[in-house]
Amino acid sequence: MEGQAASASESTGSPPRPRVLYVMGAGRSGSTILGVTLGNCENVFYAGELDAWLARSGDPQLAGDERERFWGEVRDRVPDASALFGREPQRSVERSMALVRVHKWPARRRLRGPYRRIAESLYTAIAQAAGTSLIVDTSHYPLRALELQALRGVDLHLLYLMRDPQSVVASFNRKDVAQYRKSTLTTNVYLWLTNLLAVGVFLRHPPERRLFVRYEEFIAHPDRVLADILDQVGGSALPPDLSQLRTGIPFQGNRLIRSEVIALESAPSRAASRSLLTAAMQLPWNALLSRLRPVAGKVAAREEGHAVAQ
Repeated sequence: MEGQAASASESTGSPPRPRVLYVMGAGRSGSTILGVTLGNCENVFYAGELDAWLARSGDPQLAGDERERFWGEVRDRVPDASALFGREPQRSVERSMALVRVHKWPARRRLRGPYRRIAESLYTAIAQAAGTSLIVDTSHYPLRALELQALRGVDLHLLYLMRDPQSVVASFNRKDVAQYRKSTLTTNVYLWLTNLLAVGVFLRHPPERRLFVRYEEFIAHPDRVLADILDQVGGSALPPDLSQLRTGIPFQGNRLIRSEVIALESAPSRAASRSLLTAAMQLPWNALLSRLRPVAGKVAAREEGHAVAQ
């Protein structure tokens, strides 16, 4: 991530056109570890969960001189954003439940125009401050991705990240970590709504700018998956040292970003128990998602098999 926090004042010429790799899907699906890994690749900046940028008025989740300097510079470069600071854009525009909360519809219509302008300005400011045009945003909300598809000044790539529903439910059920919890039924309803929106957003995006990634495939074969992702977005295909991943200075993320260096585990954790309710409710999605294309990790695997056959 060399030069990821370089000052924008040092750059010359016109600002780079931001290329945004937006990681979409349910929470607890591994977006943070994927984002950190990508951020360790050459000329890639891992920005974290940028949906929180307006909600937090541009102030990053964690303290630290480098992080505060970088995000302070970004905030200064988006002066018009102060009018949208607060949680209303997140509640009315980004979160999936905004579509079923009828009382939020007027605010959604009113905010969408300025929200899109601020989002485009934010990505441009990050690209300038980071010294690279490739930004990874792990906000994961499908409705945020829908709004980003309307931006004309950003090259948007969508990465739909899917994790075994049993593992997602188990993560939301955990009592041993300081994070919000959901019941098994609530989590399954949440997965249904998220997948319903995500599939629609994914399919309306150009095939050459979208990828479907299974978390378990990424953990088992990170080099393959990274190669396909970076090939699509035009980044370097050289994989980082997976045992020494620097978390960088993302704006917001899960507890992993509290450590400066982390390692990618060689095997995904499995849910200790299997929920019959989850198996039944997610069966249709398992069948449908297996048909989504293109799939990261499969291209490299086919190429490896072809080379072996020769």
